[in-house]
Amino acid sequence: MKNQLVRAMTQDGLVKAVAISSKELVEEARRIHKTSPTATAALGRVLTATSMIGNMQKIEDGSVTLQIKGDGPLGSILAVSDGVGNVRGYVQNPQISLLEKYQGKLDVGAAVGHGLLTVIRDLRMKEPYLGSVELVSGEIAEDITAYFAQSEQTPTACALGVLIDKDQSVKAAGGYLIQLLPGADDKTIDKIEAGIRESGSVTGMFSQNLSAEAILRQVLGGLDLEILESSNVEYRCYCSRQRVRSTLLLLGREELEEIVEKNETTKIACQFCDQIYEFSPAEISEILEEMKNEKIST
Repeated sequence: MKNQLVRAMTQDGLVKAVAISSKELVEEARRIHKTSPTATAALGRVLTATSMIGNMQKIEDGSVTLQIKGDGPLGSILAVSDGVGNVRGYVQNPQISLLEKYQGKLDVGAAVGHGLLTVIRDLRMKEPYLGSVELVSGEIAEDITAYFAQSEQTPTACALGVLIDKDQSVKAAGGYLIQLLPGADDKTIDKIEAGIRESGSVTGMFSQNLSAEAILRQVLGGLDLEILESSNVEYRCYCSRQRVRSTLLLLGREELEEIVEKNETTKIACQFCDQIYEFSPAEISEILEEMKNEKIST
């Protein structure tokens, strides 16, 4: 089953929602970054949430960046989504030891620790929108719920889950975001809360091979739901040799001259996909020459 993202709204226009089955994209992240089970669960939740938020803002060439900076052993976690929901990301310390609340239940909160959650929305305006909140639990879903309530004043229910198989691969992954729009009354809220309680954990639903649409319809079963969009998304990195070359300019002339003097090939790895780009001393010299001729400003 491909990664499926479904966006919906109730027919009365009072509730919008999105759900995603993200098993394959989380597994791709695990494969690229060689994450341990706890790191896989944490990064997978962040990737899943970022994909949904990126799709919900519906800015075709925009993007959303979600960053978790905690004091736990995982360090920083970062994910970036395009306007469709294709996502990429990394975790600072992917090989941490297994942390469990109890046998079979990974302790993502302890692995993340205390710190900040920051969301950066690039809406293709002059300046991106940036909002930060303190982490509530480090479990990611609760932190995102708190972010929307505090930073964007939008009542939100968020559920995220990643189930790890015995061979450490991803057995199931996905989540949903439900948001109340102006005018939603207590009756609507009661129906949503009842649907969430009756549906149980999102990991359990995805492990039963329910689709993203089926999960939305189950959780919001008490409301008349209209599916607005269903699309396939993936783990997608946009790095290229030209983009990496552009980052070398940021090093400045002195540092580039030092690299040339060492007469060694410079290797730069993309933090999102681990693709390695090599630049020979001659290529670095070419960049320096362009800078000296003011063909490229620094």
